[in-house]
Amino acid sequence: MSIEAFFKDTDSGVEKRNRIRLSVAAYAYEVHDDPIMSDAEFDALASKINVQVVTDNELIDDFFRENFSSHTGQWIHKHPDKEGLEKIYAKVFKRKYQ
Repeated sequence: MSIEAFFKDTDSGVEKRNRIRLSVAAYAYEVHDDPIMSDAEFDALASKINVQVVTDNELIDDFFRENFSSHTGQWIHKHPDKEGLEKIYAKVFKRKYQ
């Protein structure tokens, strides 16, 4: 499956992409003290999150409905896939600083 197919421009595809980007940004900031986007970018992206959109990941859908708050990144500490977030952070962002 291509990355384009994974992130189809459907409501759920856009929502999935936004949730991943926001989660990685919150994780980088909260866990690694590494702001990978500005506060303004984070706030703008957080305001786009729609917890009512159903994606193909029930665990993450439930997590966002129950824990997400657009006013903070503290919810990331309860994220059910911190290992996955660490992998994305290390692969995409950490390499830039080495």
